[in-house]
Amino acid sequence: MTTLPTLPLEATPRHVLAIDIGGTKLAVGIVAETGELIDSVRTPTHAEQGPDKVLERILDLSHSLLRRSPVSIGRVGVGCGGPLDTRRGLIQNPPNLPGWIDYPLVRRLQESLALPVALDNDANAAALAEFHFGAGQGTRHMVYLTISTGVGGGLILNGELYRGKRGNAGELGHIQVKYDGDPCNCGGRGCLEGYASGTNIARRARDLAALHPESVLARTSQAHITAQTVLAALRAGDAVAWHLWNDTLDLLAAGVASIVNAFDPERVVIGGGITNFGDLLFPPLRERVAQRAMPALLSGVDICPAAFAEHVGILGAAAVAFRERVGVVR
Repeated sequence: MTTLPTLPLEATPRHVLAIDIGGTKLAVGIVAETGELIDSVRTPTHAEQGPDKVLERILDLSHSLLRRSPVSIGRVGVGCGGPLDTRRGLIQNPPNLPGWIDYPLVRRLQESLALPVALDNDANAAALAEFHFGAGQGTRHMVYLTISTGVGGGLILNGELYRGKRGNAGELGHIQVKYDGDPCNCGGRGCLEGYASGTNIARRARDLAALHPESVLARTSQAHITAQTVLAALRAGDAVAWHLWNDTLDLLAAGVASIVNAFDPERVVIGGGITNFGDLLFPPLRERVAQRAMPALLSGVDICPAAFAEHVGILGAAAVAFRERVGVVR
């Protein structure tokens, strides 16, 4: 079993070092307890070079920030795509980080930075950021749903992050919205991610473009069709794009209504690239969720956009570091 070094834990840190590890970029920042981003740096991940080289870059960024920091740092928070073993501080072979097999990231960081380190998956981290600093402030029961390349989520129940028995709760992208739907990478069928993620909106748009050469979608080569292509086609009034979008809204509404019925939240916060659809997304989604969710559970639920976009990874990692203090409902 991995043994983590014992380090003094500052009871109420005013500032933390936040590390966001993604498959394409690394970002490190210094964040105040209010959520203010004081300083940050980023660099490409170059994940293909393996964990030790990536760790070198993380440490280079971290030490450069610490050297020039005008404030004292009490803790480090890390957000990273899973699967993770947060109890032992291990990264367990995420798809976007090849070679990170039971990699002892927390121990390596603590040894180099001489600060306590807290680790969580990126979706949980983003949920904590929205809860403490963003669109979830003032609630005790909040669900965060991020819709971009994939669909992920985080659950704040009674003011605490709900992790489940093994720490993997919140896989909201794998709520099944079509019992006989398309196969999903998770091994299931008909998952919300398979229809509402940016990747799969683009996949379905490519299929429709091939069938409808008259569509605005078909003016873009199939290899270059993205969710943003669909958004542009919607704004151009393209009927094929609207058919796709209405179907997507129905499936997304089924997923959000299931979330409302299951968790009885005060607020459902939606982040990720899907929020670029703006008024094409939120008003019709609210209407369709209202048609599906139990009225008693839907009453008073706010379905709203996330507050953070560009820096959500850093702020999420900071919230992971702060949560031992701010995770208690005041």
